[in-house]
Amino acid sequence: MSNSRFGLIGQSLNHSFSQQFFTDFFSKNDIDGSYENLEFQDIEALKSFFNDAVYNYTGLNVTIPYKTAVIPFLDRVDDEAKKIGAVNTIKVVSGQLIGYNTDVFGFRQSIKPFLTNKHEKAMVIGTGGASKAIDFVLKKIGLEVLFISRQPNDSNDVFTYEEINNYMVDACKLVVNCTPVGSYPLVEDEVFFPYEHLSKEHLVIDLIYNPSKTVFLKKSENNGAQILNGSSMLSEQAMKSWQIWSQKD
Repeated sequence: MSNSRFGLIGQSLNHSFSQQFFTDFFSKNDIDGSYENLEFQDIEALKSFFNDAVYNYTGLNVTIPYKTAVIPFLDRVDDEAKKIGAVNTIKVVSGQLIGYNTDVFGFRQSIKPFLTNKHEKAMVIGTGGASKAIDFVLKKIGLEVLFISRQPNDSNDVFTYEEINNYMVDACKLVVNCTPVGSYPLVEDEVFFPYEHLSKEHLVIDLIYNPSKTVFLKKSENNGAQILNGSSMLSEQAMKSWQIWSQKD
């Protein structure tokens, strides 16, 4: 795999560590490749890229807000990614675009050391592409999942931020933030959450890795919860992406 181009598709990528991660990885392993940030401000710009320039790349990662939006542009979607309804990894091979979801692997690996039998129910904040992968993992493990969304929803497992109460927080010993709220550069922003209902039995996860400790995690920790950021998930899913890109077809 010589002189191969890779990249990250997103809308605002100043916060992303993916480019540095893969640049360092390529250097350490003597891989002749480059990794670029590919910002698209709207779906039309993204569509134009997929009509032509995408074939100049060997592989791509996808982040907010395009994990679901890229699916119609692909020739094929891996069965697991299809079930999830979100793609974060694309392999370009023989003129075909194949979509995968490595967020599932990354999240599953990152939470393994922290889950206990007390984590029977989970509260997932956000309903975007990242939350779909988290939901898939948690339900496969056997956890009951409820979602928190800005918009009211008729579904029995989706609630608004204003509806979060002490009974819900007490029942859900695992809380996962899948929104970008509090990420760089808006590091003072925070998720609307009743932190006072948290306890030492809670595991609170923020998929954000920049900053390493968001306001959401700081306040959760101050109320006794065990906390985990998204850095280990990033590393795990990134290496899974590389495995897919470098695998011989």
